[in-house]
Amino acid sequence: MDSLVTTQWLAAELGAPDLRVIDATMFLPGTGRDARAEYEAEHIAGAVFMDLDEIVDTENPAPHMFPPEHKFASRMQSLGLGDGQRFVVYDNSPLHSSARAWWMLKSFGAHYVAILDGGLVKWKAEGRALESGKPQARHAHFTAALDGDAIADKAFVSGILGSGEHQIVDARSAARFAGEEQEPRPGLASGHIPGSRNLPQTSFFNADNSWKREDALRAAFDGAGVDLSKPMVATCGSGVTAAVILFGAHLLGKTDIKLYDGSWSEWGADPALPKARGQA
Repeated sequence: MDSLVTTQWLAAELGAPDLRVIDATMFLPGTGRDARAEYEAEHIAGAVFMDLDEIVDTENPAPHMFPPEHKFASRMQSLGLGDGQRFVVYDNSPLHSSARAWWMLKSFGAHYVAILDGGLVKWKAEGRALESGKPQARHAHFTAALDGDAIADKAFVSGILGSGEHQIVDARSAARFAGEEQEPRPGLASGHIPGSRNLPQTSFFNADNSWKREDALRAAFDGAGVDLSKPMVATCGSGVTAAVILFGAHLLGKTDIKLYDGSWSEWGADPALPKARGQA
């Protein structure tokens, strides 16, 4: 199974005994949209809802931090997601939050994880079947073993500042990156991590919500001044859209990539850390 699958492929595979479809839609606070309610109103047949706002480390004040292994395993098991299964993740969000679910599943040890190209937007535009309600999930066993190399913490990011050996790439909008627009979460400074490059996550998608590929994808990185030959750390507001950058790099065959899980929610809240404003 490829990392990016088409709607045609999924439609043909639905019902396969080892296939599990996951709706990983989430929204920023204050948007007035309820991801779980939208899922229960309509979703791809058999899909389960992965609540990215709930599968977090509640002991950490920063939002959306990776949970401990036992919590991730428990949540996956309750959704009927188990070892050896193939997972296809999609979303119906401007955040393209399925990339976050893809990164979490891969980081915790799942071997077969793909994103549905175009998500629910493309699926619905093609008139494909939907269902409503909440499917009953059969309990499965998921072995969670977090790959420590998948995550960068504040100390790691602080340590690479100014070295020139890594690329820090920020998925937020240009206005938020430059500090011209207030952060949606209270108590955060404006701006960005010094030396980081701005590549808004919207840059990775075509008009039909499908992923850019090959030359168009590489052009997005080049246009942001990102050197793909260097190890990459992706950041954003709270570690969600940063995963879009990681998936885009993955599609180009890049493997030396990390997610700064705390992202600006952690960095911008710490007055001791350096901040920059304006465009890089």
